[in-house]
Amino acid sequence: MGCIEFQDVHKNFGSKKALDGLSFQIECQERVALIGPNGAGKSTTLKILAGLIKPDSGYVKVGNYDPDSIEAKRIIGYLPEDASPYLTLSVRENLEYIGALRNTQDLEDKVEFLLNMMDLNQYRNSRVGTLSRGNRQKLSIALAIIHDPQIMLLDEPLNYLDIPTQERIIKYFNGMNATFLVSTHIMSIAERFTKYVIIINNGKLVWSGSIEDLKNISRDEEMTVESVISRIMEGI
Repeated sequence: MGCIEFQDVHKNFGSKKALDGLSFQIECQERVALIGPNGAGKSTTLKILAGLIKPDSGYVKVGNYDPDSIEAKRIIGYLPEDASPYLTLSVRENLEYIGALRNTQDLEDKVEFLLNMMDLNQYRNSRVGTLSRGNRQKLSIALAIIHDPQIMLLDEPLNYLDIPTQERIIKYFNGMNATFLVSTHIMSIAERFTKYVIIINNGKLVWSGSIEDLKNISRDEEMTVESVISRIMEGI
């Protein structure tokens, strides 16, 4: 049994088929990039794993728990694309509130650590609605990791961030003892975060393997890794 089990999952939104029998498994401590074109089903997959929406059919477990269970939520850190913390609360209040909900140990110390790491100290008492998009993203990442989750579900985690912040967050994530599933369009980000790749298109798995496998294919075919991925997505 893997840390993440996703077997024959179907999900429709009206007449649109978002997931069409998608299956994959991720072992504990593995770091996997979820790659695909717009509309491939990446965000839907993460939302199902985070317990925010239910599949129409299929088998899904996170840490051997149902995704919408209290037990699963205790071990999951979820960062949606374009995350929006509580806009009327301050930065510090967001951290204290979510940290309390997550039963974070030594919460006050953890809040201070995250304010410093994310370079948000000067905004600690500012309402989130007044922050730039980049600072909201910093806070959203802090909220996703405040309880030291065992399983990280990240949707375009480096959106809106400046390069120094990206480097700090990559270093922190790479030091975490956790399982990662990272949705991204950018191969360079996948290489910094992960070792394995799942490529999906039209709600189906089209390829899975290691980043090293992709690099080997690109050398053999004398093309970039991005070109290899594009051909895989197009079924060439």
